[in-house]
Amino acid sequence: MTALRLGTRGSTLAMAQAGQIATALRDATGREVELVEVTTAGDRSSAPVQRLGVGVFVSALRDALEAKEIDFAVHSYKDLPTAAHPGLHIAAVPPREDPRDALVARDGRTLAELAPGATVGTGAPRRIAQLHALGLQLTVTPIRGNIDTRLGRVLGPDADLDAVVLARAGLARIGRTAEITETLDPMLMLPAPAQGALAVECRLDDPDLIELLARLDHAPTRAAITAERTFLATLEAGCSAPVAAFAVIAEGEPDDSGGATDEIYLRGAVISPDGDRDLRLSRTGTPAEAAEVGKALATELLDLGADTILGTPNSTGARTQESGATG
Repeated sequence: MTALRLGTRGSTLAMAQAGQIATALRDATGREVELVEVTTAGDRSSAPVQRLGVGVFVSALRDALEAKEIDFAVHSYKDLPTAAHPGLHIAAVPPREDPRDALVARDGRTLAELAPGATVGTGAPRRIAQLHALGLQLTVTPIRGNIDTRLGRVLGPDADLDAVVLARAGLARIGRTAEITETLDPMLMLPAPAQGALAVECRLDDPDLIELLARLDHAPTRAAITAERTFLATLEAGCSAPVAAFAVIAEGEPDDSGGATDEIYLRGAVISPDGDRDLRLSRTGTPAEAAEVGKALATELLDLGADTILGTPNSTGARTQESGATG
């Protein structure tokens, strides 16, 4: 039987993610999987993600899918635009890696141990805004690059930063969690919508592959991501907007019949770039109501003035909050 062609970016993290999906699919179905490297515009440019535009890390993979050069692709879910892509289908959302952010600092320091004026690098407007909102008087510097490049800014021989903040999931997937000096509590640093989750995408006209890939789907993760991304889409936030969301699925209280209905608990935030305005709310519901929970929470924040923080979205519509190479 012909091996399935799995398209992936060529970065260390992307290859690791694709390798994990390939292994999981082989184990679940017995089908062989071949990795096909696809170069994206984001990989060829050193410009900030906000300037490159939304979907820069996924468009080449989707082009390859539509051209039938690959059979399916794996994306960091937070890189995907919130609008559905015609002709393509998210066939599986595997179990999510830890979605929290992580600090890597010199001399093993935690965030609270960084001195006023310490230089902290990160590529995400969401993280920059939340670092400012903490009031620690840190000097926050926008950075780009793969995980090794970012870690080198703190731990390498030419280190020029005191710390970097990046997604814990990316470090975990490439076996670099030993460098983490603090995993940040979501109460301090709320993650990006869909951070730590992967999206396995194929063509809608391939029902056999859709059925095969569905073996990798994890219903609680899909529900959490649905709530977070519906929240983002309802806000119509652009890639430069500091928007954060984190949904947790928890077992509900037993009812009179002895059964229990799971609950989804969604926290969302919109923060001004300088951290001076920080709107945060939460909402609960059932996993089946994930989309409704996300929409309702975004609507509440908009009623409180979130749109004045976000500004007016452009005519391309709802888009991803942040993207990059950190999972």
